[in-house]
Amino acid sequence: MKKALLALLPVAALTLTACGSGSGSDTGNASNDAHGPITVWYSNNAQEVAWGKSMVAAWNAAHPKEKVTAQEIPAGKSSEEVIGAAITAGNAPCLVLNTAPAAVPGFQKQGGLVPLDDFPDAKKYLESRVGDRLSQYASPDGKYYQMPWKSNPVMIFYNKELFKKAGLDAEHPKLASYQDFLDTSRKLVKSSGAKAAIWPAPTSEFYQSWFDFYPLFTSQTGKQLVENGKAQFASPDGVKAAELWKTMYAEGLAPKEQFNGDAFGEGKSAMAIVGPWAVAVYGDKLKWGAVPVPTADGTSSKGTFSDEKSIGMYTSCKNRGTAWDVMKFATSKEQDGKLLEATGQMPMRANLTAAYPSYFASHPAYSTFAQQADHTIESPNVPNSVDIWQTFRDAYTKAVIFGKGDLAGTLKEAAGKVDKLAESQ
Repeated sequence: MKKALLALLPVAALTLTACGSGSGSDTGNASNDAHGPITVWYSNNAQEVAWGKSMVAAWNAAHPKEKVTAQEIPAGKSSEEVIGAAITAGNAPCLVLNTAPAAVPGFQKQGGLVPLDDFPDAKKYLESRVGDRLSQYASPDGKYYQMPWKSNPVMIFYNKELFKKAGLDAEHPKLASYQDFLDTSRKLVKSSGAKAAIWPAPTSEFYQSWFDFYPLFTSQTGKQLVENGKAQFASPDGVKAAELWKTMYAEGLAPKEQFNGDAFGEGKSAMAIVGPWAVAVYGDKLKWGAVPVPTADGTSSKGTFSDEKSIGMYTSCKNRGTAWDVMKFATSKEQDGKLLEATGQMPMRANLTAAYPSYFASHPAYSTFAQQADHTIESPNVPNSVDIWQTFRDAYTKAVIFGKGDLAGTLKEAAGKVDKLAESQ
């Protein structure tokens, strides 16, 4: 299910073809005022596809001369590679409703994204929709090349039955501080109730840090990996978060090998770092609980990783006036509510619980995620974003997962490399 969550994993098997009706390599006729047919791609998550089809049908019924043709993102090694190749070929769709913020700087560098600021009402619309979190999505030039759309604020999911088996309090687990987390993890594994306390993917792909280190770092600091052009992860707080994971791996509480499947869902791990999508996935299959990601001393979290996906408008689009109107339609209060109902994912809308009080009253399991949704921390929008994450992940893999070398020194060295990447256009 995590691949439904990540735009960066392989997606449904569709062929990459040139998209007509508003897309193509000839952008000479592109205009922000042009209206007509457009194409849209969305993710292959089944619930999201169902919402997308319904949204498109509603738009088409009301706008027969501006028909939207939609499909799942074509197959490839990753969504980002597929989108990047489409930008190069000039056949990207008008809109991709699954654009990862970490990929935006690269797509922007390719000349593939339309700055939404070009539309007169865009800034006001974005500000009113997203609120204070909007600034995290601005590009270095100050413009917005993405519309923040939906988030999956991460929390710690835990298996209540495995906690009980280990003699732990399943209703009020001790997981608030790093020491609590370690002590609880040790008891879980010692009880033999689960092979692992938690089992994040120990592989080297750049995005894997979003589901081990980064949630702890954002919870502790409320900061992004890079701020004001400088790496933040080699700070004392960053080292503390990395040290926790290093101990987890060294003591076998988190395995160093990859699990082929769903370790949490199959009862092989007692905990997982997940977003609200997990409520529907695990639902009645097991008895679970959810708590905020720990901080070093157990104080309140300062933020949580958003695992957000945005909507991007691509420069191959000719009928950009329609594309902008569809963006607003797809992110209207009505459609956001339908997305929430269909997927449990959190629309990037200020004061979310107040916007949909009846939903959260009838779906209390999602309320804790909604509370976290107002305090999300995004992947930094900086030049060479993917290279920066990969540089960090390589250092983390070496020093944390495999415990080689001096941890603080390795992070400091990586931070130096990241600082140079962040200043390179």
